[in-house]
Amino acid sequence: MPRTERATRTARFTLDPDFTVGPVDPRLFGSFVEHLGRCVYTGIHEPGHPAADEDGLRTDVLELVRELGVTVVRYPGGNFVSGYRWEDGVGPADQRPRRLDAAWRSTETNRFGLSEFMAFLRKIGPRAEPMMALNLGTRGLAEAMDLVEYANHPGGTELSDRRIAHGDKDPFGIRLWCLGNEMDGTWQTGQKTAAEYGRLAAQTARALRGLDSGLELVVCGSSARDLPTFAAWEATVLEETYEVVDHVSLHAYYEEQDGDRDSFLASAVHMEAFIREVIATCDHVGARLKSPKRLTLSFDEWNVWYQRRPNPHPVEDWQEAPRLLEDVYTVTDAVVFGTLLIALLRHADRIAVACLAQLVNVIAPIMTEPGGPAWRQTVFHPFAQAARYGQGTVLDVRVDAPTYPTPKYGDVPLLHATAVRGEDGTVTVFAVNRDQHAELPLEVALRGLGVSRVLEHTALADADPEACNTLDAPDRVVPHAVRGTGIADGRLRAVLEPLSWNVIRLA
Repeated sequence: MPRTERATRTARFTLDPDFTVGPVDPRLFGSFVEHLGRCVYTGIHEPGHPAADEDGLRTDVLELVRELGVTVVRYPGGNFVSGYRWEDGVGPADQRPRRLDAAWRSTETNRFGLSEFMAFLRKIGPRAEPMMALNLGTRGLAEAMDLVEYANHPGGTELSDRRIAHGDKDPFGIRLWCLGNEMDGTWQTGQKTAAEYGRLAAQTARALRGLDSGLELVVCGSSARDLPTFAAWEATVLEETYEVVDHVSLHAYYEEQDGDRDSFLASAVHMEAFIREVIATCDHVGARLKSPKRLTLSFDEWNVWYQRRPNPHPVEDWQEAPRLLEDVYTVTDAVVFGTLLIALLRHADRIAVACLAQLVNVIAPIMTEPGGPAWRQTVFHPFAQAARYGQGTVLDVRVDAPTYPTPKYGDVPLLHATAVRGEDGTVTVFAVNRDQHAELPLEVALRGLGVSRVLEHTALADADPEACNTLDAPDRVVPHAVRGTGIADGRLRAVLEPLSWNVIRLA
C-alpha cells in the first residue's frame, strides 16, 4: 500500500451513549481446545513437566490462560468430535483405550478426557464455562443423550452413578452444547446433507431438552461463507431446528494469499459480511415460520490460519500429539486478528458466543515446548486486552476515514474501530490502522459520556511487520505506551502508528 496524500487525512467518528449496538456477552471471549496436534498433550496437559500440578496440568499454561481472559472453552472438537467416543475419555486414565483419529490421522490415547477437561476449567477460574460438542457424525441421538445424562444428572441412574464412581460426585452442569461440527464439510467424518443434518439436529435437540430444559443448543451453520451451499444450508437446517435451538454456528479463518497483504488486512470486511448474511438468513426463516423468537450467533471458530503453508515439522501418520498447525504469528497477523475482534464486538447485539480457535500450540495465542517454557504469541495481546476492557455496552461507531484499494474487497477504510462503555463509565476505543506505511490521525467526538481524560493509549506495532515472539525471544512484540493522546474541547485526538492495534481508555 503506497503512502499517499489521502492516507494522511484524519479519520473520525462520534461516540454518544444514546447510540449503542448492545451489551457484550462475556462469552464472546471464548476459546477452543481440540484433540488436535499438541493442543492437549504437551499443551495444557503434560504430567512430568516441572510446572505440572497433581492433575498433570501445566500451571504455566494455566497462568497464561487466566491472563488471556478466556470465558468459555469449546471441547473436544472440531473435526475430532465427529469420530469421538465420549466413553473412551472417562474412568481410570490407565484403562482407557487408544484409538485412531481419522480427522487428523493421529493416535488418541484418551489420557485426557471429560473429567480432566472440567478440572482444567475449574482451575482457570469461575468465569470459564464449558461448551461441549456432540458427535453427530459417526454417532447420534442416543449417544448424545447418554453424554448429557452422564455429565449433568445428579445421580441415581446408571450413567450418573458411573460418573460418581469415576470420582466426580457433583454433576458437571454443562449448559452449552454444539449439535455436531461442520456437518456440511466434505472433510467431516459422517458428512450429511442439510436435510439429513437438520432432521437429526432437531431430533437431538428435542430429546436433550426432554432431559434438561435449561440447555443452550448450537446448530451447525455453514463451515465457511465461501462454500457453494452457504445460506441454503442454513435455511434448510433452520426450517427443521429454528424453534428448538438457540444459536447458529459460524466458522471463519483468514490468511495472506499470494502476497496480497492489502486484502489480508481487510479480512474483517469478509467477516462482517458473513455475520450480516447469517443474521439475515436466520431472520428470514423466523419470518417464514412467523416465530417471535430471535436466534443469536455462535462464532465458535475464528482466527488467522495459514492453511496453505507446508508444515515445517516432520509428521508421520498415527503419531501421538504430532506438531500440527503450529503457526507463528507476526505483528501483521496480530493487527488482522485485532480487526476480527473488533468485527465481533461491532455485532455484539447478535453474537452470544465466540471461540478463538485454538488455545494452545494449534493456531494459538499460547505456545509451549515439551518439558520447556510457555510464551505469548503476538495475537495473545489483542485478545487479552479486548477480554479485559471489552466488557460493557458497545457504542455505535460509524467511521469516516480515508480508504485504500484492495483486490478482494474494493476500497476499504484505513480505520477499523469500535468502542465499549463499561459499567463504571469508562470508555475503551479499539482501533486498527490498516495503513502499512503512514500514521493515521484520529479524532473522536465525545458526546454525553462524561469522560475527560485518557487513562492510557497502548499500541501493538513494530517497524518490522514480520516481527514475532518465539522460544528464544518470547517478548519481542508487546504493546507499548503511546504519548500525546488527549482530550480537549470534547474531542479525543490520537495518532495511530502504521499497521497497529490500539487500545485507548478514557475516564
